[in-house]
Amino acid sequence: MTGDATTGHGHGSVTGRAEGSDVAERVRALARRARAAAAVLATADRPAKDRALRLAADLLETRTDDVLAANDLDVHRAATGGATDAQLDRLRLSPARLAAMAGGLRQVADLPDPVGEVLDGWRTGHGLDIQRVRVPLGVVAIIYENRPNVTSDAAGLCVKAGNAALLRGSAAALGSNRAIAAILREALRKADLPDDAVTLVEDPSHEAAVAVMRCTDEVDCLIPRGGPALIAAIREHATVPVIIDGDGNCHVYVDAAADLEMAAAIVRNAKTQRPSVCNAAESLVVHAAVAERFLPRICDELTAAGVELVGDAATRRIVPEVGEATDEDFAREFLALRLSIAVADDLDAAIAHVNRYGTGHTEAIVTTDLRAARRFTREVDAAAVMVNASTRFTDGEQFGFGAEIGISTQKLHARGPLGLRELTTAKYVVWGDGQVRS
Repeated sequence: MTGDATTGHGHGSVTGRAEGSDVAERVRALARRARAAAAVLATADRPAKDRALRLAADLLETRTDDVLAANDLDVHRAATGGATDAQLDRLRLSPARLAAMAGGLRQVADLPDPVGEVLDGWRTGHGLDIQRVRVPLGVVAIIYENRPNVTSDAAGLCVKAGNAALLRGSAAALGSNRAIAAILREALRKADLPDDAVTLVEDPSHEAAVAVMRCTDEVDCLIPRGGPALIAAIREHATVPVIIDGDGNCHVYVDAAADLEMAAAIVRNAKTQRPSVCNAAESLVVHAAVAERFLPRICDELTAAGVELVGDAATRRIVPEVGEATDEDFAREFLALRLSIAVADDLDAAIAHVNRYGTGHTEAIVTTDLRAARRFTREVDAAAVMVNASTRFTDGEQFGFGAEIGISTQKLHARGPLGLRELTTAKYVVWGDGQVRS
């Protein structure tokens, strides 16, 4: 890595490139500033935090043209650089998407403040009153790819939960992220909160990303949002605690007792409503008892919608036009208009298929059989299991959390959509009146 890196103290950023040790130190300097801001934010009252979020929402709307101009440049560079349609979709902003970002900030402002919530309490035999209370995590680092809306969503949730956000986006979205981060920092200042509570690492180098992963003295939690390469890098380099926002190889299983009209609507929505996101369906599993009736219809509908279909031998016997699916197809998150299809002899086979190829994100069953639904929800290993609903509902806003920071596919310390409560931890507060231990 050659060139220089400068720390933009006026706007909380590391810019340019420098030799590895210089980059690491400059990233740590930013992280230390974020930690200082987190100490202030941890004790900020709700009105101040909510005011900052509402000001940021207003600024996003009044400066829509500025943000879109920066985003247009990012999209143009990405398109000429060979980005895929899915990558461009994740990168591209629009007036509607910016309005949704502003709405997400306002929704978060309207939510109860989790900080200070008493989770439970009891009195011991020694007369001690013990409470378990929600407190902020501290500094939450987010490394993410392409999606500039994450800059707003993540920062808003972190601020409301009393955390500082250390943000490191991708080179592709750098202009967009700069514009959005500047708005968020201005809103914090106007609300008399430290603007370093939102700190953007602008250096797009691998060294800068690794430096964030290794800020063990400054970062309390790291949340990566990206593809397999990013997750692999996190697993190799991170020394800070990590919550994995992993792949979404989501399945829809159409049971023998399914309402096939409902099933068709759910499959269409799960696959085609927005195919480039992690909660879109990537695989369809159909019970053999209804495969002859259901597959020709749904394949025709999906093909008409531009979906490329690949399937197992049983599927291709029923619909010969479907391409041949490999193990890699069944295990892959396509993030595109492509779908794998398998026929299952029974519920046991369907659950086995889902657990073999799923990534622990979201799985769905369509059925009128309550016992089948209960078995599926109990035995399928995923952060979210839908019964008679599209996988597209696994989303913080749809769950009522407001904007989300990601969807955890691991089991500690949080799983599923990461909202405000998942961005806190707990401390024990013990009240006594002079007790000493004998």
